Amino acid sequence: MLHYRQQVPTCAHDREVDLSRLVELRSRLPQRISWALMFIKAFGLVAQTRPLLRQTYFRWPWPHVSLHPHSAAVMALHRDFRDEPWLFWARFPQPETQSLIAMQEKLAEYQQQPVATIFRQQLQLSGLPTLLRRLFWWWTLNVSPAKRAKRTGTFFLSTLAGSGAVIQHPPAFLTSNMTYGPMDENNRCRVTIAYDHRLMDGLYIAECLADLETTLNGPIADELEEMIRSPNNVAGDQDQRAA
Repeated sequence: MLHYRQQVPTCAHDREVDLSRLVELRSRLPQRISWALMFIKAFGLVAQTRPLLRQTYFRWPWPHVSLHPHSAAVMALHRDFRDEPWLFWARFPQPETQSLIAMQEKLAEYQQQPVATIFRQQLQLSGLPTLLRRLFWWWTLNVSPAKRAKRTGTFFLSTLAGSGAVIQHPPAFLTSNMTYGPMDENNRCRVTIAYDHRLMDGLYIAECLADLETTLNGPIADELEEMIRSPNNVAGDQDQRAA
């Protein structure tokens, strides 16, 4: 990932975002919802009306741009495996169309299922010799836009907010890569988007960050309110999926 990240000229901009409404609603939820998932869904909703966030720049076979019809999120996830810390990718296709409950259930699978089961393909790829691994990555990133979006996503989220740290510049090769920091005493946090400067400029990203704050405090907060008002319906949805 870092090898191909060096080929993408990224810039990073941030915005202080007020999450007071979400903090209050989240404290009243009948079940826990990850902050990361709220950011991922909000970004997916923003990308519906901001198509540049779904574009990808391709170098081969000639320089051109591809537009994906929908978003696909990947999130960096830490798991201990073989007595060592590993990083894996948790995938959330079309997060803008999924409920936060469904996304939380999927995240629980990524966090709790055996690493060798839930991340089997990533483990197999990591075991290949460097030359074969690079060839697989090159093929994924350059030949099929649809497979690239499916395997690597259209945007990336990595955060250390839970550990009280801030990632200055998310190191990824996608068109847009997001992170957020810990909240201060006023329920504000810094949200950063690192982006491919060949496709977007700073003003566009500034507008996207403003839209992200509006979406978090609008549709995302509204979904949390509905979960609070109708906890029985939420439980029923869970039981139906389990069945």
